[in-house]
Amino acid sequence: MALSMAAKMVLLAAGLTFLLALLLGVWKYRQMATSAEHVAHPYVDIAHRTALLYSFATLLLTAFVALSDWPSLVNLAAAGIMIFFFVAAIGTYVYHGWRRDTDNQLRHPVRGTSAFMVSLIVGEVGGFAVLLAGFVRAQLL
Repeated sequence: MALSMAAKMVLLAAGLTFLLALLLGVWKYRQMATSAEHVAHPYVDIAHRTALLYSFATLLLTAFVALSDWPSLVNLAAAGIMIFFFVAAIGTYVYHGWRRDTDNQLRHPVRGTSAFMVSLIVGEVGGFAVLLAGFVRAQLL
Protein backbone atom coordinates (compact mmCIF):
# COMPACT_ATOMS: atom_id res chain seq x y z
CA MET A 1 0.00 0.00 0.00
CA ALA A 2 1.48 3.31 -1.07
CA LEU A 3 0.99 6.16 1.40
CA SER A 4 1.43 9.85 0.72
CA MET A 5 4.21 11.62 2.60
CA ALA A 6 1.53 13.35 4.71
CA ALA A 7 0.04 9.99 5.71
CA LYS A 8 3.50 8.62 6.48
CA MET A 9 4.24 11.59 8.74
CA VAL A 10 0.95 11.20 10.61
CA LEU A 11 1.60 7.45 10.97
CA LEU A 12 5.04 8.25 12.39
CA ALA A 13 3.38 10.61 14.89
CA ALA A 14 1.03 7.77 15.89
CA GLY A 15 3.99 5.46 16.44
CA LEU A 16 5.91 8.03 18.46
CA THR A 17 2.84 8.76 20.59
CA PHE A 18 2.39 5.04 21.21
CA LEU A 19 6.05 4.76 22.24
CA LEU A 20 5.52 7.69 24.60
CA ALA A 21 2.49 5.89 26.06
CA LEU A 22 4.57 2.78 26.69
CA LEU A 23 7.27 4.82 28.44
CA LEU A 24 4.64 6.61 30.51
CA GLY A 25 3.36 3.16 31.45
CA VAL A 26 6.78 2.35 32.89
CA TRP A 27 6.64 5.56 34.97
CA LYS A 28 3.11 4.68 36.10
CA TYR A 29 4.19 1.15 37.06
CA ARG A 30 7.18 2.50 38.97
CA GLN A 31 4.95 4.82 40.99
CA MET A 32 2.49 2.00 41.65
CA ALA A 33 5.26 -0.32 42.76
CA THR A 34 6.83 2.17 45.14
CA SER A 35 3.82 3.95 46.66
CA ALA A 36 2.33 2.83 49.97
CA GLU A 37 -1.14 2.78 48.36
CA HIS A 38 0.13 1.05 45.18
CA VAL A 39 -1.32 3.73 42.92
CA ALA A 40 0.30 6.25 40.64
CA HIS A 41 -0.36 9.97 40.90
CA PRO A 42 -3.66 10.71 39.11
CA TYR A 43 -1.96 12.77 36.42
CA VAL A 44 0.64 10.07 35.72
CA ASP A 45 -2.27 7.69 35.19
CA ILE A 46 -4.08 10.24 33.02
CA ALA A 47 -0.94 10.92 30.95
CA HIS A 48 -0.44 7.21 30.32
CA ARG A 49 -4.06 6.55 29.33
CA THR A 50 -4.34 9.69 27.26
CA ALA A 51 -1.18 8.90 25.32
CA LEU A 52 -2.55 5.43 24.56
CA LEU A 53 -5.86 6.85 23.36
CA TYR A 54 -4.26 9.64 21.35
CA SER A 55 -1.87 7.21 19.66
CA PHE A 56 -4.83 5.28 18.28
CA ALA A 57 -6.69 8.50 17.46
CA THR A 58 -3.63 9.57 15.46
CA LEU A 59 -3.63 6.20 13.70
CA LEU A 60 -7.24 6.92 12.70
CA LEU A 61 -6.13 10.31 11.38
CA THR A 62 -3.66 8.49 9.12
CA ALA A 63 -6.53 6.74 7.37
CA PHE A 64 -8.43 9.98 6.84
CA VAL A 65 -5.30 11.74 5.56
CA ALA A 66 -4.62 8.87 3.16
CA LEU A 67 -8.21 8.82 1.85
CA SER A 68 -8.85 12.57 1.70
CA ASP A 69 -9.26 14.49 -1.52
CA TRP A 70 -7.55 17.63 -0.23
CA PRO A 71 -3.96 18.54 -1.11
CA SER A 72 -1.35 16.92 1.13
CA LEU A 73 -0.48 20.25 2.73
CA VAL A 74 -4.11 20.80 3.81
CA ASN A 75 -4.35 17.25 5.19
CA LEU A 76 -1.03 17.54 6.99
CA ALA A 77 -1.97 20.92 8.48
CA ALA A 78 -5.34 19.62 9.72
CA ALA A 79 -3.76 16.51 11.23
CA GLY A 80 -0.78 18.48 12.53
CA ILE A 81 -2.98 20.89 14.45
CA MET A 82 -4.75 17.97 16.09
CA ILE A 83 -1.50 16.19 16.89
CA PHE A 84 -0.08 19.39 18.38
CA PHE A 85 -3.00 19.59 20.80
CA PHE A 86 -2.81 15.86 21.58
CA VAL A 87 0.86 16.22 22.53
CA ALA A 88 0.23 19.48 24.41
CA ALA A 89 -2.46 17.79 26.50
CA ILE A 90 -0.20 14.83 27.27
CA GLY A 91 2.60 17.26 28.16
CA THR A 92 0.31 19.10 30.57
CA TYR A 93 -0.62 15.83 32.27
CA VAL A 94 3.04 14.80 32.52
CA TYR A 95 3.86 18.20 34.02
CA HIS A 96 1.23 17.85 36.74
CA GLY A 97 2.19 14.22 37.36
CA TRP A 98 5.85 15.17 37.72
CA ARG A 99 5.11 18.06 40.06
CA ARG A 100 2.36 16.22 41.93
CA ASP A 101 0.75 19.62 42.36
CA THR A 102 -2.92 18.84 41.72
CA ASP A 103 -5.42 16.12 41.06
CA ASN A 104 -7.60 18.49 38.98
CA GLN A 105 -5.91 21.11 36.80
CA LEU A 106 -9.18 22.98 36.29
CA ARG A 107 -9.89 23.46 40.00
CA HIS A 108 -7.42 26.35 40.18
CA PRO A 109 -6.55 27.05 36.53
CA VAL A 110 -3.54 29.12 35.61
CA ARG A 111 -3.85 32.17 33.39
CA GLY A 112 -4.56 31.17 29.80
CA THR A 113 -6.21 27.84 30.58
CA SER A 114 -9.59 28.86 29.14
CA ALA A 115 -8.02 30.26 25.98
CA PHE A 116 -5.98 27.07 25.56
CA MET A 117 -9.07 24.91 26.00
CA VAL A 118 -11.05 26.93 23.44
CA SER A 119 -8.18 26.72 20.94
CA LEU A 120 -7.86 22.97 21.61
CA ILE A 121 -11.57 22.48 20.91
CA VAL A 122 -11.48 24.56 17.72
CA GLY A 123 -8.23 22.92 16.57
CA GLU A 124 -9.27 19.34 17.20
CA VAL A 125 -12.88 19.59 16.00
CA GLY A 126 -11.96 21.85 13.08
CA GLY A 127 -8.98 19.74 12.05
CA PHE A 128 -11.02 16.58 12.01
CA ALA A 129 -13.91 18.28 10.18
CA VAL A 130 -11.47 19.21 7.40
CA LEU A 131 -10.20 15.63 7.12
CA LEU A 132 -13.69 14.16 7.26
CA ALA A 133 -14.89 16.54 4.52
CA GLY A 134 -11.90 15.54 2.38
CA PHE A 135 -12.73 11.88 2.92
CA VAL A 136 -16.40 12.39 2.04
CA ARG A 137 -15.46 14.35 -1.09
CA ALA A 138 -12.99 11.71 -2.26
CA GLN A 139 -14.77 8.53 -1.27
CA LEU A 140 -18.51 9.21 -1.22
CA LEU A 141 -19.24 11.93 -3.79
